[in-house]
Amino acid sequence: METVILKTFDNYFTANIILTRLQNAGINCYLKDEYTVTIDPILSNAIGGIKLAVDVYDAQQAQLLLNEFEEDYRKAAVCPKCNRNEINLVPKPGVENIVTSILTWLFSSYAVAGETIYQCGHCGYESKTLPENVSDYN
Repeated sequence: METVILKTFDNYFTANIILTRLQNAGINCYLKDEYTVTIDPILSNAIGGIKLAVDVYDAQQAQLLLNEFEEDYRKAAVCPKCNRNEINLVPKPGVENIVTSILTWLFSSYAVAGETIYQCGHCGYESKTLPENVSDYN
C-alpha cells in the first residue's frame, strides 16, 4: 500500500479520534509513530509528531473529510469572552506577516506561510488555539 501523510498531531487523543472517523468513512489509513510519541512525548518534535498516513487512492477523499471535520469543529467553538461561535482563522496582524509576504513575493519559489490566529468575529478575542467548549466536558 502506497501512502501519503495528510496531517500530523502532537496529541494521541486527537489523532485517534480523526483516525477512527476516517476509518468509519471507509478510508484506508493508520497512524505512524503513534507509540513513540505516546510513550515519550519529548520526542514528538524530533520525529515530526504522530502522522496520519492515508492510502494514496483515498487521499483526496480523506482531505475533504478532514476539512469537513475541521470546519465542524470550528463552528462548534465558542468564544470564551462573548459566548458566540463566530471564531475564524485569520492571518495574524503584525510586522512578521508583512515581512513574510514581501519575502514570499520576492522569492516566489520559496513560499513561506504566515502565522495565523483564531479571532472572534464579534468581540475580537484572539487565541493561537481554537477555544474549547468547557461545557462539553461537564
